[in-house]
This record gives sequence, structure tokens and C-alpha cells, in this order.
Amino acid sequence: MVAVVREALAAQPEGVRGRVRVVEGDGRDTGVHFLPGSFDVVLCHGVLMHIEEPDPLLAGLARMLAPGGLLSLLVRNGDTPALRPALTGDWAGTLAALDTPAHTPRIPAAPEHGESPSRPGLEVWADRLGSLTATLAGIGAPLHTWYGVRVFTDLTAGGTALPGTPQDMVALLAAEDRAGRTDPYRRVAALLHLCGVRG
Repeated sequence: MVAVVREALAAQPEGVRGRVRVVEGDGRDTGVHFLPGSFDVVLCHGVLMHIEEPDPLLAGLARMLAPGGLLSLLVRNGDTPALRPALTGDWAGTLAALDTPAHTPRIPAAPEHGESPSRPGLEVWADRLGSLTATLAGIGAPLHTWYGVRVFTDLTAGGTALPGTPQDMVALLAAEDRAGRTDPYRRVAALLHLCGVRG
């Protein structure tokens, strides 16, 4: 991924390249690279699903936020683990997911239903909204708002093509956007987008 970023960055004008710094390191060690309160916005999208214990990373990210700064998280939804296998007719997987204790803050997703898009076959973690809400409050960046992501597109049968016409794609995106902001639909989304704000 670092190589991909560097390659994409090299193709940008100098005005862009000069404003970007690629840093390799452990996200829990943000203090090595950045002063507290260095950023107005910190994005952590598609990362927590690869980390078994996310609290130290989240604390480090929150520490980098300036007062009023936004911490944006995109995570797999751990509140609906049985939904995806059920929609594909995997009843054994559905039953196994239903047996996951409700109090478990993070759950390993079944590889066939929770694969990393970039690394197929890799088991990933899913987070529960309630647990992340508590974590964000505990690190000084309480939840401000949250959205569901991929509400409908993940409910279609595997391999179903996206709409072919631009008008249909616009309608699909509008439906996803609206459902992602509306209960109860946002609660069954494949992903959750949480926004915490530093006090």
C-alpha cells in the first residue's frame, strides 16, 4: 500500500507532492512523529478491521486531534454478523454468527464473508457501534454522528452487477446515502462510518 501511495503521489504536480509526507510506522506510536493536537481531521478508514486490539491505536489518533478536531473511522459492522451469510444461504455460518455473544466488543468475521478487499482470504475484525461509542468517549473524542455504508449494495446476491446507466448509478448512490443516514436501515450496513469530535 505504501508503494501504491508513493507511485500515485509521484504522478501529482509538485504543489501536491510538497504537501504530502508518507510515514511508515505503528499507528500506536503517533507521538514519535507528531505533536499532540497537530491535526484538525484524522482519518482511519479500513484499518481497525486488521487490528485485534484497536484501543491503543485509537488513543494515539485522538491525541493528535486539535480541540474540536474530527476523528473519522470506517469499520466493519459487528452488530449484524449473521446477515451476510444468511443472504447467501450459508445457514451454518448464520447460526455460528447468531451464537456470537452480544457483549463481545469485536468479532472475527468469517473469512468468506469478511475478507479484506485488498487481501482475499484474510480474516478481519468487526466492531460494534456501542463499543466504539464507549471507546470514543473514553479517549476524549465522543461520537458526534455516524452513518451506515453499503446498506443495499451488500444485500444483493453475490456477483450482481452495479447499475449500467449513469442515471441508475446516481439513483443507487442517492438511495445508499439516504439509507446510511436513516434508522433502521443504517444499522444493517456492511460498514459503519463514525465521527468523533475532540472536546
